[in-house]
Amino acid sequence: MKGLFMKIALVTDSTAGLTNEEIEKNNIIVMPIPVIIGDKEYFDGIDITSEKLFQTQREGAAFPKTSQPSMGKMIELYNRLISEGYEAIIDITLSGGISGYNDTLKNIAKNNPEYHLYPYDSKMTVRLQGYLVLAAAKMIKLGLQPEKIIKKLDEIRDTIDELFVVDDLNNLSRGGRLSNASAFIGTMLHIKPLLTFKDRQIVAFDKIRSMKRAVSKIEKLALQRTAELSYKDKLRFFVFYSNDLTQAKEIESFISSNFPELPIDEAEFSPVIATHLGEKSVAIAWMIDIDKIDLR
Repeated sequence: MKGLFMKIALVTDSTAGLTNEEIEKNNIIVMPIPVIIGDKEYFDGIDITSEKLFQTQREGAAFPKTSQPSMGKMIELYNRLISEGYEAIIDITLSGGISGYNDTLKNIAKNNPEYHLYPYDSKMTVRLQGYLVLAAAKMIKLGLQPEKIIKKLDEIRDTIDELFVVDDLNNLSRGGRLSNASAFIGTMLHIKPLLTFKDRQIVAFDKIRSMKRAVSKIEKLALQRTAELSYKDKLRFFVFYSNDLTQAKEIESFISSNFPELPIDEAEFSPVIATHLGEKSVAIAWMIDIDKIDLR
């Protein structure tokens, strides 16, 4: 489409982990992701927390499942945005490798060109996705056109890396979110898989026989992977966890001692992500700090 977009709407999903203040300050629209437990449907960030999710499991509830916002709700939202004078819509979603949400938006965009919809696959989730959303918000305020925003988001996304450990593979294997789960089936007892995102999917690349050793391994790998980065002085680190704040604090302390000048975000996995990773999961991640780069 030719011409200058003067008014761009910014949409994302609830797994991005944005705060209410960030949402309001940047005029971001957040679509909650459904979590289904038995015959009940909950909405991420609205009426279910990770703590509540794990409690239902301890009480014997059915294995939780996740879905995606209905196409009807998305169409309704986009129609409203167009009626309010928005000339383009950027919708940044969780990884297309673990959800069909982004593909749904691509179909909507193809069949409804009047929306000028730009579905963007973060290839990630949690606050890593959230910072891509915040970067887009900054660029919208700077007056950049959607094509330039998407190009810049690609550059930022390429700096994202992450390492995580799950206490067991039950949730990932049952939920079908681990691409090479078959390599670990039968050896899951006491095995702590080391995982990362590759080609938008969660993959296990190593296995350690205790959580303590597994965490130590991803800490060392984080040091190794960041050591050669040309922008290592501009990194932002993240520690994510599922119902194990003590472990998260220990990892945060390790990162802080090795990178005392760099910011660290700490956050609990949202119910949607916790559904797939299970309790006691932890992660270390990093990306370029969007507050330290020129977004023009």
